[in-house]
Amino acid sequence: MTDRSKGRLDLVRGLGLLAAVSIIIGNVIGTGVFLKARVMTCNVGSPGWVLTAWIAAGLLSLAGALTYAEIAAMKPKAAGDYVFLRDAYGRVTSFLYGWMQMFIAKTGSQAAVSVAFAIFLNDFLGGTLRRVLYSGYVPGRSFSFRVLWWFVDFEIGNFTYELTSLQIVAVMMIVIFTTINCASVWVGGQLATYFTAIKIALVLLVGVGAFLLADGSFGNFAMDAAGGTCEEVADTVKYGAAGFTFLGGFSAAMIGALWGYDGWNNVTFVAGEVKDPGRNIPIALIGGTALIMVLYVIINAAYFYVLTPEMIASVSTQSSVAQEVAVRFLGAGALSLMAIGLMASSAGTLHTSILSGARVPYAMARDGLMFERLGRLSEATRVPVGALIVQGIWACLLALSGSFDTLTNYVVFGSWIFYTLVGGSIFVFRRKYPDMERPYKAFGYPVVPILFILTATALLVNTVATDTINSLIGIFLLLLGLPVYSYLNRIYGGRSESESSDG
Repeated sequence: MTDRSKGRLDLVRGLGLLAAVSIIIGNVIGTGVFLKARVMTCNVGSPGWVLTAWIAAGLLSLAGALTYAEIAAMKPKAAGDYVFLRDAYGRVTSFLYGWMQMFIAKTGSQAAVSVAFAIFLNDFLGGTLRRVLYSGYVPGRSFSFRVLWWFVDFEIGNFTYELTSLQIVAVMMIVIFTTINCASVWVGGQLATYFTAIKIALVLLVGVGAFLLADGSFGNFAMDAAGGTCEEVADTVKYGAAGFTFLGGFSAAMIGALWGYDGWNNVTFVAGEVKDPGRNIPIALIGGTALIMVLYVIINAAYFYVLTPEMIASVSTQSSVAQEVAVRFLGAGALSLMAIGLMASSAGTLHTSILSGARVPYAMARDGLMFERLGRLSEATRVPVGALIVQGIWACLLALSGSFDTLTNYVVFGSWIFYTLVGGSIFVFRRKYPDMERPYKAFGYPVVPILFILTATALLVNTVATDTINSLIGIFLLLLGLPVYSYLNRIYGGRSESESSDG
């Protein structure tokens, strides 16, 4: 309906419980669970520690889901985390979160999964799709600028830019799913449900199929990865290498596992469009995250049942552990089947990421913290078409630039800074709004939220200690949003927060 007092349209609550759960599972289960086992085995060396990392990351995500469930049910607004951060800590914090989502997290992930789709399509076609369309040398440049009274000099090194047909396919996928998401939210929810069914079927096919049909051994669980080739894994986080420490290796494995779980909170982005949010959002958050954890443990246990840790650590970067396992009980035809399944998984993740991601710039625009046009809804479909288009354009540019892999390396670190802050907001809201209706109250409060905050903080501190450069780059990219905030706040900052808090 139209809010005539404010002269604008509101979002439509067209997503049921199944669609809400599908958005979480569809966004979380992408390619990580099929690709991360190799690197994680190289990081910690044994099946037991790999499974421990997956379980620990899952429990951390579940603790977050239990905490988020109370907040999201109390404030079922579009853009979820952005609204929670705004109402708990103020506009600067929420803007920096939105900036990260728009600039790196969501759009970088969309670029990554769209290129992954193209890679899997190329595998399915026997490598015939990839063509180099342009390759050129780009010379380095030196730059100098002044920060207060200090002069800073730096140089961007020489590099070769290569444009391939796979990037063009990736751009086409982003355009297609952005267009689909310009239809009603009900259409987006239905499509998310179909893709989620395919993802779950794929995980169960590899996981359960391996135990039932493959010639494996539980003796593999007593072995380690010593002797594995571990392509492109740094010695500092490679089991058995000089300079390796278990803490650094396990931390790297946890980051890999958390990337596999990333997106468990995505239903909060579309909370303004979920039916009966007080009931459906908590069920979707908690139930969806718990189901994902079970599926991840099953499929990773299946990997080690079929292959030894050394064999998993030696899988080529051009393949995946899931493919190697599936070949053992399905034969050569498994390569084509897995390629199709991974294409569907990537497409599903791309769809739900585009669906949920556009709600962040939409909410920011309603708050006067982003360009005003991004806060408008289509009169025909009641979705933020302008936000979808801008998000799609930036994701396409990242896919064409080839820089998204570097950017997304910083996403987990940056995301968990804000996840930790949102977790802490439950205490702020209990004190600030003691009488506000809470359809769901966090299980285990205050112990579970405190454990979530302390564990997430410890992970962040350890990441800074073991991967200082990348952590500082992630913080720098985040802080680049401050001058943008200052500019937008000068133009649109007169708008009150209460005016934009609906839907």
